[in-house]
Amino acid sequence: MGEPGFPMSPSQRSTLTVTMLATFLAVMDQFIINVALPSIRSDLHASAAEAEFAVSGYALVYGALLITGGRLGDLFGYRRLFVLGVATFTLASLGCGLAPTAEGLIAFRLVQGIGSALFYPQILSFLQTTFDGQARTRAFSMFGAAVGLASVCGQVLGGLLVGLDLFGMSWRPVFLINVPLGLAALAGAMSLPRYRGTERPLLDLRGLICLTSALLLLSVPLVGGPGWGWPWWSYALLALALPAMLAFVLWERRVALRGGMPLMDPGLFRRRVFATGNGLALAFFASNAGLFFVLTLHLQQDLGRTPLESGLTFAPLTLAFIVASLSAPRIQHRLGLHVLTCGYGLNLVGVLALFLFAVTDGPGSRTGVPWFLPAALTVIGLGQGLGVSPLLGALLSDVPRVHAGAASGVVETTAQVGASLGTAGAGLVFRSPQGHAATPSAFSQALTVNVALSLTALLLMALVTRPQLQGGKEEPFLTTADQNSPGVLS
Repeated sequence: MGEPGFPMSPSQRSTLTVTMLATFLAVMDQFIINVALPSIRSDLHASAAEAEFAVSGYALVYGALLITGGRLGDLFGYRRLFVLGVATFTLASLGCGLAPTAEGLIAFRLVQGIGSALFYPQILSFLQTTFDGQARTRAFSMFGAAVGLASVCGQVLGGLLVGLDLFGMSWRPVFLINVPLGLAALAGAMSLPRYRGTERPLLDLRGLICLTSALLLLSVPLVGGPGWGWPWWSYALLALALPAMLAFVLWERRVALRGGMPLMDPGLFRRRVFATGNGLALAFFASNAGLFFVLTLHLQQDLGRTPLESGLTFAPLTLAFIVASLSAPRIQHRLGLHVLTCGYGLNLVGVLALFLFAVTDGPGSRTGVPWFLPAALTVIGLGQGLGVSPLLGALLSDVPRVHAGAASGVVETTAQVGASLGTAGAGLVFRSPQGHAATPSAFSQALTVNVALSLTALLLMALVTRPQLQGGKEEPFLTTADQNSPGVLS
């Protein structure tokens, strides 16, 4: 995997292979379930709310525990936490694939999220400590490509596995495929270096409890409210989400003032680019996750397409994403941060085109223009390819190097929380008040959420770029490749 100017050693190649496999597993598992949802509901007699919990619950737990997983790696060693996380994820995947009930599937999905939160932060730590110079830049580029590729390939692979109906197992292979891949990652983990962080941070348990509580109080009523008939306590949970988040902010500020290590350093959010950029990331990832979720259901429930056909529908988006991701570095060299502006603009155009076609009963009609949906998804894929890879470096552009690790953890958490809330929000609009599958017109109504979120991301991009262009000169970016935290042997 090396290049003439910066060849990689055998140990570096092994580290890169193992970490990229784990990256692909963690991200793919968030999206591979989407195409399988109708089959899961039919087989397990699951409600619409339970199906959404199986999707958003993974992302919610995963996102809420990411920073804590990174701190545990600093305390006990990156390889140890990587092995523990992959083992937990693999066993939970086996449980998902064999789950006899919807409740059991949801429980194992939450455990999957815990496992991912334990091993995923260690991937960034390994890339920082194992590579340097141009080799590190290339390693992080491959990491960004793996993240984006896994998110779009999950839809296609899920459709293939369900459509093939291997051994008559219907949807179960979408989880069982993680078992051999997880075992391969565990075997390769034995060659990973034994590093731990140079600092030994204390765990901010109270901050973790406050953040997790706030996210649960917000997401549980949004996902389950329609199916439960919106009882009074669902509104009470929503009302309690705001004070829970306020308690988290106040506690984090208190920890920081005492000189401690908060879960999310409030000082980071006093930086305009970082604070605005996190809002952008929240909107962008919420829009994408919500779109994947409702479009998959629309294809099968409203258009009567098979899981295989639904999965292959995303193939143009996947191919466009790959092309755009490979082109992003060259475009960024010419346009700088505005490569993201182009990405979010294209994403908005694609989603808006999908919405306009939906309101004219295009996607809801079998006689609609056959090329329109692939064309719109191609534009969306191009936008996502340009909008994902350069994002982390852009958000870290005004963050001091000493805080780059913590800041990248916050960005990753924001993205996962956005994906969870995006799925819940789009699903809330897509379903009827009684929680049943909605009519085809509900697809266009759900797309209004995606249009609004995509537009928000583009508008916030204007605020992100403004500080970068002051004085007529664009400031250099701090990318993850610039994070020089050497680590120590554990």
